[in-house]
Amino acid sequence: MTLHPLPVFTDNYIWCLHDNQTAYVVDPGQADSVLDYLKDRSLDLKGILITHHHWDHVSGIAPLVAAYPGIPVWGPATETIPGCTQPLSGGDTIELAWGITFGVIDVPGHTLGHIAYYAKETPKGPLLFCGDTLFSSGCGRLFEGTPEQMHDSLQTLAALPVETTVCCTHEYTTANLKFAQAVEPDNEDVAKRIKEVMKLRDQNLPSLPSSIGLELKVNPFLRADKESVLRTLQSKCGERPANVLASFATLRQWKDNF
Repeated sequence: MTLHPLPVFTDNYIWCLHDNQTAYVVDPGQADSVLDYLKDRSLDLKGILITHHHWDHVSGIAPLVAAYPGIPVWGPATETIPGCTQPLSGGDTIELAWGITFGVIDVPGHTLGHIAYYAKETPKGPLLFCGDTLFSSGCGRLFEGTPEQMHDSLQTLAALPVETTVCCTHEYTTANLKFAQAVEPDNEDVAKRIKEVMKLRDQNLPSLPSSIGLELKVNPFLRADKESVLRTLQSKCGERPANVLASFATLRQWKDNF
């Protein structure tokens, strides 16, 4: 089984999960790249998974459904997803062609109806498609939700097995790591990750996927309760955050203007 990120636009990734015949795509903001990839490998598209309603995640749905009539389009039940045939909420499950079951997790914050897809058992190990909720060394902006919602969503994802492969949908890692280093200048894992990502990006290779275990080491938004983070925020703001939620909210506001 192959897990492949298709780069589109400036920094989006459309994830394609496939074997030698059958494929599924996640958050296709554009169709041409998907259609070319499928054609080059003689793959049959069997379904589309959508995490949230933003245009750069849904604009490819209609052309793909036109090319592959009748395929299911899964998406969040509380958001308007063009062409969605199977609306989903947290606790629902979907089964792909290989008998792989993905559970649906509600992860509001970036948008109010945002969902993620998590499979505990795949040939790739535990697998998470998290849209714009969790990024490598970062998290999504709060366009619709609150800091509390996003923090809760991230904590849910952070509790998944450390070996879980994390498929984010934007190549934001380099910029996110600069912020992570500003938050934790002495974090050796962040320094190591910066070198790894620089090498990948110099070769025009994706920095993704990541893993839950790695994100727990280098992602400041999953480390809002760490003493090293709290010390930095106290130095920056003049007072120590009252609790982990205040720490998270301060981090998100700082990142918005970083």
